[in-house]
Amino acid sequence: MTETLAIVGKGGTGKTTFAALTVKYLREIGRTPILAIDADPSSNLNMALGMELGDSVGQIREDTRDQVQGGTFQQGISKPDWFEYQVLNCVVEGDEVDLLPMGRPEGPGCYCAANHMLREAIDRLGNNYRSVVIDNEAGMEHISRQTTRDVDWLFIVSDPSQRGLSAAEHIVRLVGSLGTRIGHMGLIINRVAGELPPEFLERVAVLGAPLLGMLPQDPAISRYDAEGRPLIDLDDSSAVYPALKAILEKCLHVPTPRRSHADHR
Repeated sequence: MTETLAIVGKGGTGKTTFAALTVKYLREIGRTPILAIDADPSSNLNMALGMELGDSVGQIREDTRDQVQGGTFQQGISKPDWFEYQVLNCVVEGDEVDLLPMGRPEGPGCYCAANHMLREAIDRLGNNYRSVVIDNEAGMEHISRQTTRDVDWLFIVSDPSQRGLSAAEHIVRLVGSLGTRIGHMGLIINRVAGELPPEFLERVAVLGAPLLGMLPQDPAISRYDAEGRPLIDLDDSSAVYPALKAILEKCLHVPTPRRSHADHR
C-alpha cells in the first residue's frame, strides 16, 4: 500500500531540505521504491537529491494544448493514454528513488480537461511506489488540483518567524476546504537556534496543528548548498538529520532497533 507524505510551508523555510531528508530516511528504512514529486516551481528538489532534472508535467500540459489548438496532435492515440505516456517520460529514475517534476503553474486558458487527465496519470503512477513524497508550494495547488491522492501525513514547515507561522495558519485553514483526505498533519519548526520567544510559542499552541518537533539550525546545510553537494548525502554527524529521523520515527511508527548487550559496553 502506498504511503503519501506531503511537505508544505512558506518559501524559504526549508521544505525542500525536509523533503530530501525524508526521502533519505525512507530509503534507509526500506520503504522503497519512492516517488519524489517536486511540486514547488521555485524549489530544487532534484539538486537536493543529487538527480538530473527532466521535462516537467507543466510542459506536457502546455505542449499538448499547443498541439490540440494547432491541429498537430498525434492521431490514433487517446489523450489519456498520451498523457500517461508523457508523464512516464518525465520521471527521472534513481537509486530506489524516482523524481517527477511538476514544473510551472498553468498559464492563461482552460486546462480543466488536461488537469483531469494528468491527475489520473499521476495517481496511477504513484500506485507503483511504496512511498510518495511531495515537496509542495504553500498554497497546496498540486495536492488539490494535480493529484487526488490521499495524504497520510501533511508536514507543515515553518521557520522561527511570525511570517512563517502566518503561512502555516493559512495552510491549516486550507486543509478543511480540500477534497483530498489528510490523515495526519503537524507543524515542524526549522532552523531553530536557542530558545524561542514566548509570543512565538503561544501562537504555535493555538495553530490548529500539533507541534511535531523542532529542527536545529545546521551549518552543514549551508555548506552543502554552497559546495553543490546533494543534501541526501548528509549523515548522522549533522545536527539536523538525527532530529528529523526522531520526528519521522514517531510519526511513521517506525520501531526503534533493540540494542544488544554488546552495544552497551
